[in-house]
Amino acid sequence: MTSISTTGASPLNTGQGALARHDDVPQQYLTFLLGGEMFAVGILNVKEIIEYGSVTGIPMMPPFIRGVINLRGAVVPVIDLSSRFGNHQSQVSRRTCIVIIEVSEGEDRQDIGIVVDAVSEVLEIPRSEIEPPPAFGAKIRADFITGMGKVGGRFVIILNVSQVLSVEEISLLAEIGGGEAPGELGSETANH
Repeated sequence: MTSISTTGASPLNTGQGALARHDDVPQQYLTFLLGGEMFAVGILNVKEIIEYGSVTGIPMMPPFIRGVINLRGAVVPVIDLSSRFGNHQSQVSRRTCIVIIEVSEGEDRQDIGIVVDAVSEVLEIPRSEIEPPPAFGAKIRADFITGMGKVGGRFVIILNVSQVLSVEEISLLAEIGGGEAPGELGSETANH
C-alpha cells in the first residue's frame, strides 16, 4: 500500500480547538471528492492517506461499514462515507483512497478509515470564510457539518468528524444493522 503520512499531527475532536481563539488565523483542511462534491476535514484529525486496498468485509454490518484493514498490525474499521450519508456505496476507482482519521472520545482514541473518491489538496481556510452549516437543503445530516468554507467562489463542506465518525453511534447502527439485508442502507431507526 502507498501511504502518505501527516507527521506531527495531533488529534482534535473537530479540528478547531487549538485555533478557536484566533479568528484571523487560517486553519488547514484536507479536501476530498465524494460523489462529485468537495468535502474537508481538519488536517489535525488526519493520520495518513493510503490507496484503497484489501478491505476485509464483516458479515451482519450495515452497508456503510465496508470492513476492516490491517494497518501495520492494527485492525482499523473502514467507513464508506457516501453510504454513511445515505447514498449508494462508493465505486472503487484508481483514485479511491482511504483517509485514516483519529477520533477521540474522552480518553479513548480510535483510528477509523474513510473511503473517499479522491483526495484533492490541503487548503487553508480563514475563519472569516467559513459560514455556519445550512439549516436545510444539505444532502447530509446537519449535525455532520461544521461549516461551509468559501474557497475560490465555491463552497467546501467542512465535516464534523466527531459526529460523522461517532464510535458510539456507529456501534448502535451496527447492532441495528445486524438484522438488515446486505443491500439495505443502514437506517437510524429500527423497524424490527
